[in-house]
Amino acid sequence: MNLFSLPAELPDEEVFEPLTDDNGILIERIISKGQVSPDGFWYDQERDEWVVLLQGRAEIRYLDDRRVLLKPGDWLLIPAREKHRVESTSQDPPCIWLAVHGKIASSK
Repeated sequence: MNLFSLPAELPDEEVFEPLTDDNGILIERIISKGQVSPDGFWYDQERDEWVVLLQGRAEIRYLDDRRVLLKPGDWLLIPAREKHRVESTSQDPPCIWLAVHGKIASSK
């Protein structure tokens, strides 16, 4: 599998593709093409998430209104329970994300 290979036609919703079995750590590829979090929705995940944007442009917003603009190669470590949402994703090119979910954050 190639992380940059996309289906000929992308569906209207985001694509989540697990690349490994979830044995406490989940690695997945996410493809976004203009999708954003629904109004009023905040991710509140039980596990840490390390995510890198491989292609496209995106914006993540946190509950305290911090915003992070991402371009290819930028990555974030989102600690468990850190409320956040996807404010924007590019359509051309679509965003390709690589996400790792698990116990990742340091105890500092």
